[in-house]
Amino acid sequence: MTTKYEDIHRDVIESCMKGDIRAQYQLYALYSRAMYNICYRMTGQQEEAEDMLQESFSYAFSKLSSFRFEASFGAWLKRIVVNTCINHLKKRKADLVYLETHDDPVPEEEDVDYGEITFRVESVKKALEKLPEGYRIVFSLYLLEGYDHKEIADILGITASTSKSQFLRAKKKIKEMLMCHE
Repeated sequence: MTTKYEDIHRDVIESCMKGDIRAQYQLYALYSRAMYNICYRMTGQQEEAEDMLQESFSYAFSKLSSFRFEASFGAWLKRIVVNTCINHLKKRKADLVYLETHDDPVPEEEDVDYGEITFRVESVKKALEKLPEGYRIVFSLYLLEGYDHKEIADILGITASTSKSQFLRAKKKIKEMLMCHE
């Protein structure tokens, strides 16, 4: 027996399911900014992010009848957005940087008190944009979107250890970029 999830926007979602264009616009207005941010972090480019956002919402509206209120609408939509971006990147045949060599050890997790280090949000955004695409995608999925390394491995078709090493390398690279700009 599955428990139904009570979505705070249930009325709007149900109106969308009935084809109400105003409700679709309202749902888009409620979720588009957060979903755009995911698209932008995944693609690293404004135009691509906008395209992925539109594609994601078009797909979500076309599949809305399959939404069963068993999870939040935001979580359901986020999964669509992430998958749309991943599929786009795969189609583009992006050179994802998944470096894993035997002579290149995985960086160790450092015990650092990041509370003492203050960086401007803009500096972090710029550093994230400068990461190689593979690093940026794993970093975004893990740290910003909340996926674990096994989920990332399944999404990207890599191993969980590769996901973890990519995340640690991305984190190290971002830290280096931020330190040299401070």
